[in-house]
Amino acid sequence: MNTTTATNKTTTLSIDGMTCGHCVAAVTKALSAVPGVKVTSVAVGSAVIEAADGLTTGKAVAALDEAGYPARAAADVSVTVAASPARSGGGCCGGAKNAMPGGAPGAKTTGGCCG
Repeated sequence: MNTTTATNKTTTLSIDGMTCGHCVAAVTKALSAVPGVKVTSVAVGSAVIEAADGLTTGKAVAALDEAGYPARAAADVSVTVAASPARSGGGCCGGAKNAMPGGAPGAKTTGGCCG
């Protein structure tokens, strides 16, 4: 009788660029697409995943970066993806709010789901 079971490591990811429920859904989708990653929970600014090893966790971090949400493993910074060039319009909300032509503050110049 074989009683060996694979144990996944639980890792909390700190995620930048999340501001709303749409961001939570986008991060959940990106993480769920990574083979070997089980998504335990996702909230604005963080996610808890289970993965067999640091390589798989690194793939999850890379998937989030590709989706526009820079992330790092809270417990193990060695799986953090190397810094990538700043992207305008990161995340789902199009990045920071900018002033409209004519001086009206607070209007975004890019698309996105949030006001």
